[in-house]
Amino acid sequence: MKHRIQSYLHFIWNSKNQHGVHSPFVFDLVTNCFYDKSHYDDYQLIKDYKSSLLENKNKIEVTDFGAGSKVFKSNTRRIDQIAKNAGITTKRAKLLFRIVQYFQPEVVMEIGTSLGIATYAMALGNVNSKIISLEGCRETSMIAQQHFLKSFNLERLKNIDFVVSEFSEYLKVDASHFPAENWNLVYFDGNHTKAATLKYFDALLPTISSKTIWIFDDIHWSPEMEEAWEIIKSHPKVTVTIDTFQWGIVFFRPEQEKEHFTIRV
Repeated sequence: MKHRIQSYLHFIWNSKNQHGVHSPFVFDLVTNCFYDKSHYDDYQLIKDYKSSLLENKNKIEVTDFGAGSKVFKSNTRRIDQIAKNAGITTKRAKLLFRIVQYFQPEVVMEIGTSLGIATYAMALGNVNSKIISLEGCRETSMIAQQHFLKSFNLERLKNIDFVVSEFSEYLKVDASHFPAENWNLVYFDGNHTKAATLKYFDALLPTISSKTIWIFDDIHWSPEMEEAWEIIKSHPKVTVTIDTFQWGIVFFRPEQEKEHFTIRV
């Protein structure tokens, strides 16, 4: 907790809004996406989806391959408590919806389905996108699929492929089968360790293009996650990075000068 407080204070001290951004690409993203104050009907659908999880008092046995939980002491957890304490917040789900709506990625990979709140937001952002959502815990993935079936009609659900697999195993087997231009957006929200984050980063590097967007969750989760973020930022193929405190957003735009932004959202 002390580490996150110190990191957040450092973030606030260094962060800017759109008025401190001189890159036209990032200025437009911040102004028309991050700070978009429009009301979207899909926001209510996101809230309803999360509410359905908050009403679910059933317990599941969670298989955790990552850094573990800072909230839960046991792997036997109630679904409503997972949604409340470990799931993406409604505010960030709305931002993820806007990012997908803004860029309209055709193929999305999510590393870490959890209960599917982020999956749902991305699916609403572009109903025509193909989403492959990876989850290491079979029971958690099943809960997400069950709630999706209640919320989406089958016509919309067909574009979402829920895959239960340990992440590095799936990437080792399948990442090379997809052309570079296919992975338009990758949302990394799984194993919050430095080693795993960098392993996924390296595994997916061959799939990048100038239109690729990568979003890393919890970059200030721990000192080692901050170390991973610094390594990612400094990689020669990475040009633009944005730190929103919760997320690290990465672009591979060879036409743009390498630059890092710290943006309040």
